[in-house]
Amino acid sequence: MNYIAERRLEEKERRRADILNAAEDVAAAVGWSDMTMDQVARKARLSRALLYVYFQDKMDLMFGVNERALILLQQMSVEAAARHSRGIDQVASIGRAYASLAQEHPVYFDVFSRCELSSLDGMEPSSNHDACLQASDGVFDVIGKALEQGIKDGTVRPDIGPPRLVAMTLWGFMHGIIQVATNKASVLQHHDVTAEMVTEKALDLSMRALASPKKPDRKSR
Repeated sequence: MNYIAERRLEEKERRRADILNAAEDVAAAVGWSDMTMDQVARKARLSRALLYVYFQDKMDLMFGVNERALILLQQMSVEAAARHSRGIDQVASIGRAYASLAQEHPVYFDVFSRCELSSLDGMEPSSNHDACLQASDGVFDVIGKALEQGIKDGTVRPDIGPPRLVAMTLWGFMHGIIQVATNKASVLQHHDVTAEMVTEKALDLSMRALASPKKPDRKSR
């Protein structure tokens, strides 16, 4: 690639990042439902026509933000797992990392939820949608490796099934718990329960389900 081509690619990537930054800012201010492509274009200081060069429509833009969120979640998950040697502790730490991302980046968690509910029926998947799928693979790979480490070191029961399937199941479970903790604060408060308590109890129950049965103490035989 020559110098001019490199500069053009850099400019294209920078402009795409500016659009995603603008979308996040507008969504944080008015909410994703009320956000318009015109607002994003104005925030990014681009023409509406140029915005559509990068993203086909609002849903396509949502997939672009979702990819960015998934990449961050993968990074946070890797860092969380690296803080522990035992596989089961790695899995629990990844779950807490997801809860932290939802709290620190509410726009990202909102996009996660919307992308899961979106339908592509009758539509051609865009490059941004495909990039989301690849980014989600990265997240599930981190969870899967933690599960495999747990099976190897004896902290995770060996009969849990395919690690990728278990990883996706844990993702779905924690996503639902975080939604409850985020959207049902008044209900939790009514029952003298905090979001942190619900999250930790969900992790506790999950880890109990994954944990290998303790070997009987020889002295008790």
